[in-house]
Amino acid sequence: MNQRSRPVSYYVYMMASPSLTLYTGVTNDLERRVAEHKSGTGSHFTSRYHVTQLVYFEEFSDINRAIEREKQIKGLRRDKKIALVETLNPAWQDLGVADENRDSSLRRLRSE
Repeated sequence: MNQRSRPVSYYVYMMASPSLTLYTGVTNDLERRVAEHKSGTGSHFTSRYHVTQLVYFEEFSDINRAIEREKQIKGLRRDKKIALVETLNPAWQDLGVADENRDSSLRRLRSE
């Protein structure tokens, strides 16, 4: 059987804590990486500061562009990072949360 392989996507994402401590990262599996952060295994920083809410992400087909964008976001001042989050997510909802009435926000946003 000839199976078509799904194109690989790369994601730059921002996670936030309840006190709005921000973390920016890059991954090729956003759902897995968000789950790691939520469980406390994502990184020492996110575990220490309770950074568990996915508040922003961008999708790329090229890893080099994703890494470049991650560095660009990490270089922004805090107020610019907040403004960036609010372009996609003005209510600062956790985009990685599913409820019984819909798929996770991640899946919904990726399909729009």
